[in-house]
Amino acid sequence: MKHTYLFCLIIVSLFYSCSYSNEDDLTEVILIDDIVTYDANIKTIIDNNCISCHNNPPVNGAPMSLTTHSNVIEAIENRNLIGRVSSTDVGFGMPFGGPRLPQNLIDLIIQWEQEGLLEN
Repeated sequence: MKHTYLFCLIIVSLFYSCSYSNEDDLTEVILIDDIVTYDANIKTIIDNNCISCHNNPPVNGAPMSLTTHSNVIEAIENRNLIGRVSSTDVGFGMPFGGPRLPQNLIDLIIQWEQEGLLEN
């Protein structure tokens, strides 16, 4: 009985000791002073978060590949890629079925678009 009480006390204290104020406290701010490029900055984001479905050929119902610079540009310009990764709508946002990308990565993709979608 004493062990059960002690165990419950530890669980409750752990539960109340873990908290955060908002999502921004949990994401690292990425400040890019140089120009953002596909090769240096964006390809890693796409490879880590999108390629599992948007491969060549696409799988799991993905409508297009995002394996090349030109594929990603086409998705930004004609398929609302930034709107999809920025969306908070679970049924519309990407990555599909997963957590939304951290805002710092979304901001980096937006910065890349604003700077001309450079490859390298």
